Amino acid sequence: CPIPGGVSGLKIVVVGAGEVGFSVASSLSQEGHDVTVVESDEERAAKAENELDVMVVRGNGSRPPVLEQAGVCPGCDTDLLIACSNHDEVNILACWIARRAGVKRVISRARGLEYTDSPTWARQLGIDVMISPERSVAREIEEFLSVSAAVYTAEFFGGKVGVYAFRVSPDSALMGASLRDLRRIHPKKTALIVFIERRGKGFIPSGDDSLEADDLCFTVTSKSQAQDMEVLFTNKKTPELNRVIIVGGGKIGFQVATRLGLRYPGLDLRLIDEDREKCEKLSRELDKAIIIHGDGMDEELLRNEGIDEADGFVTTTANDEHNLLIGVVGKALGAKKSVAVVRREMLMRLTGYIAVDAMVNPNQALAAVIMKQVRYPFGTGALSIIDEIDAEVLELTIPRGSAVGGKKIMDLGLPKGILIALVSRGTEMFVPWGNSVLRENDEVLIFSSEELMNKAVEILGVG
Repeated sequence: CPIPGGVSGLKIVVVGAGEVGFSVASSLSQEGHDVTVVESDEERAAKAENELDVMVVRGNGSRPPVLEQAGVCPGCDTDLLIACSNHDEVNILACWIARRAGVKRVISRARGLEYTDSPTWARQLGIDVMISPERSVAREIEEFLSVSAAVYTAEFFGGKVGVYAFRVSPDSALMGASLRDLRRIHPKKTALIVFIERRGKGFIPSGDDSLEADDLCFTVTSKSQAQDMEVLFTNKKTPELNRVIIVGGGKIGFQVATRLGLRYPGLDLRLIDEDREKCEKLSRELDKAIIIHGDGMDEELLRNEGIDEADGFVTTTANDEHNLLIGVVGKALGAKKSVAVVRREMLMRLTGYIAVDAMVNPNQALAAVIMKQVRYPFGTGALSIIDEIDAEVLELTIPRGSAVGGKKIMDLGLPKGILIALVSRGTEMFVPWGNSVLRENDEVLIFSSEELMNKAVEILGVG
């Protein structure tokens, strides 16, 4: 069984070299892991071979002879297989073969929502993690619409906690006072500012820092208090959603419509798609949405559907450029908030240059899960990778026997740049102070730069 060698670290096989697979393989190889990429498309395979420090095997990643060339066969010492092609059947079969060959951990992308409706499929197939990026991005879009001033969102502790990025308005109630004083002024707010971006430069604030107008503040808070924090930062509150228009009836559009229909029972929800058969199918499955057959770029159609009174306008087609352009049109026609699904990293970097309020990338959700399994495999919870500020937010549990149990946070020796932002203990959730004592089984939320997170995990005794 040929095993790639010559590089220290884990031996990892990535099936699929599309946007997700290429990005993940690039990150893993840069971290010193021994990466082999399996790809059947010649153009993608050549791109990975020419631009990445990886071994490339050409072929279908669901076929045993192809996987054997990549180092996946009985008796191999491959540590991890990541199947993230665009085909569920290829991903699932590759994981099934790898598990039976003795690969230690396997992760599968699943585009079909039925695979992630419950953990049964993954458990029965021996897959450690099966994730639907479409579900994850639908949750993100829901939060963008529900807390409209947020320019970044992520959720933790099973949806009870979120990370939100708010920009400080000149008339904000938070202006002037130090962050230490703000915690005393608002003792009932379960929130902590973990990072501030000011005039193009970022820093982790101390208690003596105060906020300035136009600061972008990454804030950890309970989800129930997110709108309260929005008011404090911006002096505005997101109004109750009355009308949302979605363009694109694929998996993401369906998920967004489903989630919004459940959260806002009286919402005027409209979904537009060009495919008549898809519209007929959606009309049977979405009883809380009006399904419209038409072109989402049609100005007359958008005006007839009340775009000027829409609180949210979401573009979720399979084409990134169309999503951005339609999103700009919707915003120009009066939609209060425009959100576009964008999968290509190059286009994601255009934030600030294109007149949409937010771009969301389904590939980032999958990449975060994959990187968590590689960097922090010891039963830790959710991970959010905030590329914009080169930081990570990690959820983990203090294990039994950890040396930090019974110690004050100030006595842990955490390097500067590592913050314990939140602690969940039973039914209690709080922002800790330096003299707060950690206990075994506490769930904690850690904010840190990527380079320091492993140090935090080590100090807390996880793994």
